[in-house]
Amino acid sequence: MPSEELIIADSSPLIGLARIGQLGLLPKLARRIVVPAAVHAEVTAARANAPGAAEVAAQAWIEVQEADPVVVAPLLILVGRGEAEAIALAQRESAAVLLVDDLRARKLAQRLGLRRMGTVALLGQAKREGLIPKLKPALEALVAHGIFIRRELIDAALNEARE
Repeated sequence: MPSEELIIADSSPLIGLARIGQLGLLPKLARRIVVPAAVHAEVTAARANAPGAAEVAAQAWIEVQEADPVVVAPLLILVGRGEAEAIALAQRESAAVLLVDDLRARKLAQRLGLRRMGTVALLGQAKREGLIPKLKPALEALVAHGIFIRRELIDAALNEARE
C-alpha cells in the first residue's frame, strides 16, 4: 500500500524518473499522482521527442489537473508556469507532497508550508520501502543521463541510505 496519499509532480522529476526507467515508482509511493496541465503539456507536447516524453504520456495513472489561474498568477513572479501550477495545486490539497527539484520552487513551497521532496528524496523513500534494492545505481543513472545533482546531496542521500 502506498505511503503517501497524493504526489503532485513537476516536470524535472518526471523526466528524470522516466529517463532512468523508474517512473513506475510513483504509483507505488502514492495513491494518486497529479500533474498540472502546464507540466503535462511541457513534458509530453512541447517536447514530444524529448527523453521521457513518451513514457509520461503513456501513463494512465497520471491525473492531469488545471490549477486556479488566480492562485497561479502571483506565483509566476517567482517561478516558472509548471512550478507555479504544481504549487497552486499543492496549496489546495492538504495531503499533497510536492515533487519538485527546482531550488526556487522548493524554497517557495517551504515558505508556503507545503510538504515537498525532490527526486533524490523520492528515490531514497523508494529504497526505504523496498521498492528499489540500492539507491546508488539510481543516482548514478540520473547523473549519467545529464541530470545535475550536487555531490553533497548525493553523499548525504547515500549516507542516509547506508550505502
